[in-house]
Amino acid sequence: MPLLALIGCQWGDEGKGKVVDFLSSEVDLVARYQGGNNAGHTVVISGKQYILHLIPSGILHPGVDCLIGNGVVVDPLVLREEIQTLEQTGIKVWERLYISQNSHLIMPYHCVLDKAVERLRGKGKLGTTGRGIGYAYSDKALRQGIRAMDLLDKDRFASKVRSVMKFYNLIFAHLSKDETLDPDEVIETIFPLSEYLKELIVDGVTLVNRSLDQGKNLLAEGAQGVMLDIDFGTYPFVTSSNPTPGGVCSGLGIAPERISSMIGVVKAYTTRVGSGPMPTELSGDTGNLLREKGAEFGATTGRPRRCGWMDTVVLRRTLQITGIKRIAITKLDVLDSFESLKICTAYKYKGEILEYFPFGLEDCEGLEPVYEEVPGWQQDTNQAREPGALPENARRYIERIGEILNAEVAMVSVGPGRVQTIVKSASFWS
Repeated sequence: MPLLALIGCQWGDEGKGKVVDFLSSEVDLVARYQGGNNAGHTVVISGKQYILHLIPSGILHPGVDCLIGNGVVVDPLVLREEIQTLEQTGIKVWERLYISQNSHLIMPYHCVLDKAVERLRGKGKLGTTGRGIGYAYSDKALRQGIRAMDLLDKDRFASKVRSVMKFYNLIFAHLSKDETLDPDEVIETIFPLSEYLKELIVDGVTLVNRSLDQGKNLLAEGAQGVMLDIDFGTYPFVTSSNPTPGGVCSGLGIAPERISSMIGVVKAYTTRVGSGPMPTELSGDTGNLLREKGAEFGATTGRPRRCGWMDTVVLRRTLQITGIKRIAITKLDVLDSFESLKICTAYKYKGEILEYFPFGLEDCEGLEPVYEEVPGWQQDTNQAREPGALPENARRYIERIGEILNAEVAMVSVGPGRVQTIVKSASFWS
């Protein structure tokens, strides 16, 4: 009953989609456990790029089943479009994709409110994607959410929509430049999708646990990263769910002991999208070069990512929270042209030396990263397929990160393609 949980260890965008795709050749079921279509996983296969927002990356492997778990919030309009796009490219989705009946739906009023509130925040905006993610999770906590199972009964669906929209229209009526929405229009926009999606809606908890009981290999795929976790991230500049191992359990309906192993995904440098503290951010030419070389633009929004040096203070905190002992380092090839590199090993803050990212930090005022400078390698790494093929300084860089974190580097990615991967671990499943 092996279940491997794949966890993003920075501010998201670590390259989880590529790692999921690589590992899916050994998997029977890939299950997405949290997040929404505010995140995107980019996978390159034989030079062709696929961008996935809700559907697990395992769908790109024939014969692998995929589940959108109950911890995910699902925009049914986006999901239909994503299914159609994949089918048009020859990827068979039907009979391999399932949606947990307990998954909450992102409704049009969530998106309207998301954009309106961001405008009202002005300079203090959080940098949300405007896709209604946070407000779908809010309705879940307020116990007024619409779930996938509600699409199976029009009377039930319509009754719930009309009830919750009384709440939303009171808000819209008081927001500048926003008008109330017609509940009937919302119902007639969303409910017809039930004919398209109803065959996919299943008891996801039973599907996952039965698969484990049958000895199948499962991979739990998350979105974002631990530093965006609603509880442990750089609050309030966070996502609305838990990308941590705890989110795997609550997002799929499994017991903690079902997780047989974990791997943390770590980019070879640091990026984040949107507002919030990022101590190693580089605002000059070096940051621009990282962005250009790494194509650091959001898969979902196209927004440029903020870029900076590797920050092991962040990673110490995320490994502390998750208990992860094994990591995959991605995008090593982006650093190929640099003469020297820096690794942040601590912060100086208010007269103290900090080795763990502090909770409650909302900006970087008064914080100074402590760097260890290491030589670059200035050689291409994207043709390497085994550790010995990497330049010596590239191997030292990887080893140094592992030493600082007291973690095994089990995998190294040297390009976006499926084959551009160096495996250093005998097995990821134990």
